[in-house]
Amino acid sequence: MFRLPRSPRPAAPAARPLLHAPAAAGVVLAAVTALAVSGCAGGPIGQDTPVSNGTNFVAGSYASTVYANGSGPVAPDIKGTTLAGRKFALAAYRGDVVVLNFWGSWCPPCRAEAPALAALATHFWSRGVRFIGVDIQDSPAAAEAFERTFRISYPSLNDPGDEVALEFQSTVPPAGIPTTLVINRAGRVAARVVGQSTYSALGRLIADVSAEKS
Repeated sequence: MFRLPRSPRPAAPAARPLLHAPAAAGVVLAAVTALAVSGCAGGPIGQDTPVSNGTNFVAGSYASTVYANGSGPVAPDIKGTTLAGRKFALAAYRGDVVVLNFWGSWCPPCRAEAPALAALATHFWSRGVRFIGVDIQDSPAAAEAFERTFRISYPSLNDPGDEVALEFQSTVPPAGIPTTLVINRAGRVAARVVGQSTYSALGRLIADVSAEKS
């Protein structure tokens, strides 16, 4: 039986819509969680005043989805530069399960889920699961403060112009911030979680995708 250590902190679902996107392609096996969407306001860590990122957001309901084994769309081979200044290509993780998390330091649900993501990344490292963040519409200083505060050990791409997010537009777009995609070892999207991830639910999802036959 798969067991997880105790969750580092409780979490509640919330999300901030990012893109006006079409439904994801492919056959959906199940909608595992319905998440209420709320406005994601507030400034980045280290600032006292809220900031506006210039994007229009629409409140509504979103559902997280899981794809049948191997039926999800192929994830685009995203490339970019990490907050640490290193080049990154998703293709380098082919053969591993990848957890791709879209976040921003200005987003309260992102801050709320960060301890769970940090703990899960450490827990699953030895099982061939790699976490990568995509920092949306943020300043490097605020993003780096976020990573220090929550002890994020995995890299994050710097995506101030939503370029990485837009590469998923024709497959499984990140419909809100935060959004987490789980990509299987063959490079196909296995699940999308729109809104704040929970430690136990995301942990079970990662374990299930890890157990899939290639």
